[in-house]
Amino acid sequence: MKKGAGDYLRAQSGSVGRHIAEELLMLAAGWIPGVTGIAIRAPLWRLLIKGKGLFAADTGVIIKHTGTIEIGAGVFLDRRVYLHGGEKILRIGDGVRIMFGAEVNVYNHRGLDCSYIEIGANSVIGPGCVITGQGGVKIGKDVIIGPRALILPVDHNYDRAGINIRDQGINPSPISIEDNVWIGGGAIILGGVTVGSGSVIGAGSVVKEDVPPRCVAVGNPIKVVRRLDAE
Repeated sequence: MKKGAGDYLRAQSGSVGRHIAEELLMLAAGWIPGVTGIAIRAPLWRLLIKGKGLFAADTGVIIKHTGTIEIGAGVFLDRRVYLHGGEKILRIGDGVRIMFGAEVNVYNHRGLDCSYIEIGANSVIGPGCVITGQGGVKIGKDVIIGPRALILPVDHNYDRAGINIRDQGINPSPISIEDNVWIGGGAIILGGVTVGSGSVIGAGSVVKEDVPPRCVAVGNPIKVVRRLDAE
């Protein structure tokens, strides 16, 4: 039981002291509504999280493993956003907006060296999005990600008969989304791809291969249907 509790605390927060501080902050101030609550929480979160200036966290925001998270100035975390750092960094640039119910989660419980998430300045993560960082995710500046998009830089191994899939390990593969990209709602970005700057990914598309800069790509599998520089 003691070992299990220790493993849980390390996975959640990195240390017992930090876990207690995170939980107390959310318990004491996480529920306070409106501008008053945001103003109270802003300096308290900054005591635990690296970065310059203050950021706004609305009600119900959960932030775990704060010692590996860096948040810039002017960031807005909407209601019920979930952030989880890990052994590697979760970095959120200035002016980023992460909307209602989105999850940005490094949670590097496998100890992978390639695990991280970086989100560039002034990007928007839409409601209900899920971004996992075990294989590494880099999102550029001024990126718009629509509601319920998934960014998943890891794949499970499954070829070995007689062994449960969960016990066969994973293949981490980094994702790079360059500056000024628009990803439509419900799109899925899979490991190992680069989405070039200035491109648009259609809603519901599945991205399994690189998308060139300045184009519109849609479908499953993804297909370029328009070159923006040709117009």
